[in-house]
Amino acid sequence: MLATGLVSAAAFLVAAAVDPSHRLWELSLLLFSAAFLITSAVRVTVSERGVTAASVCLPLLRRHFPLPRITEASSRWTRPLEIGGWGYRWNPGLSAISLREGDALWLGLSNQTTFVITIDDAETAAKLVNRLREQSPKDR
Repeated sequence: MLATGLVSAAAFLVAAAVDPSHRLWELSLLLFSAAFLITSAVRVTVSERGVTAASVCLPLLRRHFPLPRITEASSRWTRPLEIGGWGYRWNPGLSAISLREGDALWLGLSNQTTFVITIDDAETAAKLVNRLREQSPKDR
């Protein structure tokens, strides 16, 4: 996704410079490239405060789930088509950040929804989330 974002951004910028008659249209397509760049790499953090998934390119774009909101954590091999495709996905009852097929962290949430993110070593992340949930005070 990073390569697609960089190549498409370069192509749209070159096209805008070469063909001024379509410059506005070509520059507006940079939003397409920006979407790829923003979701090309995600950093997932598990701590006493909960689970946070943030864009590496634009860290202000993040999803945070406090521990009290997480009812269970598990891991399993996941295909993007099983959770709606690649990138950030939202479906009723399930939202996901899917950058590839592979290991994924599945979080059951207190509002009866599920959040899924594909990460390396999701099993360790799930075990850590569950251990932190067990150790955290229930009144937080």
